[in-house]
Amino acid sequence: MKILYYDCFAGISGDMNLGVMIDLGIEENYLKEELNKLSIKDEFELKICKGEKMGITGTKVDVIIKNHHHDHNHHNTHEHHDHRNLKDINKIIEESHLNDNVKKMSKEIFKIVAEAEAKVHGKTIEEAHLHEVGAVDSIVDIIGAAICYDKLGVDKVLSSTVELGGGFVNCAHGTMPVPAPATSEIAKDIPVHIGKVNSETATPTGVAILK
Repeated sequence: MKILYYDCFAGISGDMNLGVMIDLGIEENYLKEELNKLSIKDEFELKICKGEKMGITGTKVDVIIKNHHHDHNHHNTHEHHDHRNLKDINKIIEESHLNDNVKKMSKEIFKIVAEAEAKVHGKTIEEAHLHEVGAVDSIVDIIGAAICYDKLGVDKVLSSTVELGGGFVNCAHGTMPVPAPATSEIAKDIPVHIGKVNSETATPTGVAILK
């Protein structure tokens, strides 16, 4: 059995997770080629580089959103894309050429997010808009995680207690306390720490991937 263990003393986010996956041996070109199987492939590109902080090296992954037009119509389209619901995202996943295991994992992660958003906003899972997690960068983070887990052949994921942070964060609904409501809901039944730092250290995307 292959076990992946996360030490989340500083939280977890989707892009942090992709950087870790590359450090674990996922080839950059493989990840990019798999993500190119998505219909939204022209909406983003991956920027992958090595970084160093306090003498410790690691890999940083950024999802760069492509914006070739600045007219009013494009702005409206961008807004729509940032507010996809579960049906929209499942359609993107199902219409891709990713393998069945990656599709299954991706949909399970998005379902966790949709269930949390639905509960927080008093809507059904079908009605809930995923806001930031429905945006292109979060879609790439989540499907990218599934691609990496599949390639690594991970059988089980374990984690330390997850640090969620503290203070306040700006999101689609305005200024919210950390952890944000959706993050709190997703993190239910997961051992967590709160308030070690005055910032958001765990995102809904990151916690959903871990869960």
